[in-house]
Amino acid sequence: MELQRAVEDYAIHLTAERGYSPQTVRAYRSDLAALIAFAGTRNIGTTEDLTLDLLRDWLWNASQAGLAKATLARRSASAKGFSAWVARTGGGAHDPAARLRSPKPDKTLPRVINRQQMAGMLDALITRSATGDPAAKRDLAVIELLYATGIRVSELTGLDIDDVDLERLTLRVLGKGSKERVVPFGVPAHTAVIDYLRNARPAIATAASGPALLLGDRGSRLGTRAVYQLVASLLAGLPGAGPAGPHALRHTAATHLLDGGADLRAVQELLGHASLGTTQIYTHVSTERLKESYRIAHPRA
Repeated sequence: MELQRAVEDYAIHLTAERGYSPQTVRAYRSDLAALIAFAGTRNIGTTEDLTLDLLRDWLWNASQAGLAKATLARRSASAKGFSAWVARTGGGAHDPAARLRSPKPDKTLPRVINRQQMAGMLDALITRSATGDPAAKRDLAVIELLYATGIRVSELTGLDIDDVDLERLTLRVLGKGSKERVVPFGVPAHTAVIDYLRNARPAIATAASGPALLLGDRGSRLGTRAVYQLVASLLAGLPGAGPAGPHALRHTAATHLLDGGADLRAVQELLGHASLGTTQIYTHVSTERLKESYRIAHPRA
């Protein structure tokens, strides 16, 4: 089968049968487009001509070009998934990527905002919201929900009004693989959302707003980029290393829950992780914070 055609069919499979998000499918397409381009330099244009050596050379060339280990690992995973699907569906006689080894990405701990910093950030947002500015009220609701629930930014922006149960203080969230889960939130987030719904959303909404919970300044559904920009601006002045996007609030929520004694499996369910191993990184974060506190406070550290 011609490689480009196979990639198109595979993207349809990921969307229609695996339920992957548009962002994930775009990432697969991008990785496999790079593979097709590299294969073209070797005069290979069909799935039958893919070999393990070609895939290894592709990753090696990418590493020589300076791509990060995390990117190489993702490309390897894309190639393995594509190759296995081709073999299953009869597009190739074998699975050349079956023995392809994925580069191990460097282990880095996620950025976590401490409780004092979070309190200061939220206090500043509350002060801005008190001016009556609809955008400020929305921004407060955004940050309160991200911190209270630990949901992904795509899950947040995908919320409709009916997904919020203001009586039970829960959200109905559609996560990765179109898996639905119910996530609780606390009283401060509840207060912020009610204030936004009563005093901000009506001022922002247009005839085209539809059921979206969170609206951008022009009345359409709030986009993930706008949330990234908001969080980045709030974290810009805070000390600490690591990415300054909404995922930092997801990491922070999980770590603060574990620091407070929450069960690891409960946190796994809250975050929507398929594997407990994914959630366990936050136990390492908590351990590192404990070690740092020990080094600072103990006279014999």
